[in-house]
Amino acid sequence: MASIRKLPSGKWNAQVRRHGYSPVSKSFLVEKDAIRWARNVESELDRGLLIDISEAKATTLADALKRYLAEVTPHKKGHKQERQRIKAWLKRPVANRSLASLRPKDFAIHRDNRIAEGVSSNTVRLELALLSHLFNAARKEWGVEVQNPIAAIRMPRGSRARSRRLEGDEEARLLRACRSSKSKQIYHLVVLAIETGMRLGELLKLTWADVDLPNRKVILRETKNGQVRGVPLTKLSVSTLREISLQADGSRVFHSWNGRSDGINSAWRLVVKRADLLDFRFHDLRHEATSRLFEKGLTAIEVASITGHKTMTMLMRYAHLKLASLIEKID
Repeated sequence: MASIRKLPSGKWNAQVRRHGYSPVSKSFLVEKDAIRWARNVESELDRGLLIDISEAKATTLADALKRYLAEVTPHKKGHKQERQRIKAWLKRPVANRSLASLRPKDFAIHRDNRIAEGVSSNTVRLELALLSHLFNAARKEWGVEVQNPIAAIRMPRGSRARSRRLEGDEEARLLRACRSSKSKQIYHLVVLAIETGMRLGELLKLTWADVDLPNRKVILRETKNGQVRGVPLTKLSVSTLREISLQADGSRVFHSWNGRSDGINSAWRLVVKRADLLDFRFHDLRHEATSRLFEKGLTAIEVASITGHKTMTMLMRYAHLKLASLIEKID
């Protein structure tokens, strides 16, 4: 019900209370305006038009992030990386604010500050995309009446796609460094990455049960997009896998890292340093492999069936053809 009272200041305060909703109030210079406002609020309550934001006021961003971490993140393929992003958000002052108090400008400021710090635009996009999904989950699944402030801001433009490929004698230097590495399987890992275009995670999770050497193929059951994919094997891939099988230890092809990509980081850094390769990442081997498939004359559909790219836009990000091969074709 509504109550109208005169304040010491001379203004008139109207307050409306209704079970299941937080009290709402407003002050006016004239009593009749206070009465009119209270009647309008009660009418909206009767018609179900007034939204109860009490839970959004009582829930901080930190509370929501912790719930999201417990209920949503574990079901994602990139849960490890997302946990790190959530931990970073929890350390920021904005985490102590209520969901109801957060505005688009709060995250626009975050976006601009992170870009000014030199953080890549793709990293900032992922940070904001996490919160956007959190706000949507809070409203659609948790029943918290809150708007998504991320939806109202401009996302930073994506970074330029990498076009790093092996040039000159870089491949030979890299393979020599891998051969001399204390990490026994890194040489075979790099060779298969170049020959097949498989992602690092796909290679590390590959089991012998999924390898069919007589028919020159492997079946990838754990992929980035969740779809099972068959990958044909080149002659060099087959001979490399046969060489690995002579020292097989367990069900995984690359048993050295037990299916974990973080275990290879130190070994990779050492071989890249020893090979004197500048700005070269393991994922660049996938760029190299994809581009070589195009240079061999395969169509985009054929390449996509091997690499697992779902859209032509994504596929072309990796297809950086060497100019020499293009010159041969136009002649």
